[in-house]
Amino acid sequence: MTTRRKFLTSSAASLALAAGRPAAALSLPPRAAAGKPLVISTWDAGLNANLGAWKVLSKGGRALDAVEAGVMVTEAEQSCCVGLGGNPDREGIVTLDACIMDEEFNCGSVAALERIKHPIQVARRVMERTPHVMLVGEGAQQFAVAQGFPLEPQKLSPDAELAYQEWLKTSQYQPVVNIENSGSRKKPVGPVGGANNHDTIAMLAQDARGNLSGSCTTSGMGFKMRGRLGDSPLIGSGLYVDNAVGAAAATGQGEDVIRIAGAHTVVELMRQGLSPKAACKAAVERIARIKGAKARDIQVCFIAVNTQGEYGAFALQQGFSYAVCDASNQQQLIQSEYLLK
Repeated sequence: MTTRRKFLTSSAASLALAAGRPAAALSLPPRAAAGKPLVISTWDAGLNANLGAWKVLSKGGRALDAVEAGVMVTEAEQSCCVGLGGNPDREGIVTLDACIMDEEFNCGSVAALERIKHPIQVARRVMERTPHVMLVGEGAQQFAVAQGFPLEPQKLSPDAELAYQEWLKTSQYQPVVNIENSGSRKKPVGPVGGANNHDTIAMLAQDARGNLSGSCTTSGMGFKMRGRLGDSPLIGSGLYVDNAVGAAAATGQGEDVIRIAGAHTVVELMRQGLSPKAACKAAVERIARIKGAKARDIQVCFIAVNTQGEYGAFALQQGFSYAVCDASNQQQLIQSEYLLK
């Protein structure tokens, strides 16, 4: 079977010859220098997810395989509002979004996907087995089924059902600032969240060859309008990877990440020479300027890693943490610095 990479490479060579130039003139971007394996992900959910990714990285595996395997752990847990156990939209239906991107600008995404346990796997199939980047809604589900993914029951988890019934008492959509507190792993209860009311896990990894990849998966905001999409499935907003510079991912209020093409902005700031942490901070500051006084009503957070294996994060509000796993530091959960004091 002809892979997308082979197709693009052969097409580039043909175009170059037709123009009277050597094929090398259209070569793909340079690979990063070999380094030490690293994985970084959002929120405390990343602790378990990183272990799944590390099983791949520690054996010399590819970063792409690691970021897929890692977030699948969180999807399977169906906790922290990720996966089919997450809070539904205002119609009582859980819809899932996910995207994935590798070191050669290949990317795939699904959005508003229903009844599929692992949307990140479907996103990778979109990347590798279709000419498209994104499939949505019914079409995404049809593709998933055609690829052999079973349809799960259309039923809310007990915690999500309780939260939904509480929300229906007012049916008022008032997003709550995404935070973690008390270290509790308990599923949020009620319409306003609880101990942990985040709804996304984003992951970045660098493998032993120095190549970068990233993934993101979410059930979206609880009780959102039917059809709403945030930044998580959007390449350039929720996730972006440039193997010559670095990778970045976002979590928090998706609408405001989209306003600045957040993940791509962070990568471009690193291209200009900023460290991962400084680039994340600059992107957060840009959102704060746009929102003005309303910035205190939202949460936005970025994580980033560059080709040297340096990593960092920054948040708009207090309460964001990120998990890191590498060969020297092992597993750690880091409380992010934040802008609004």
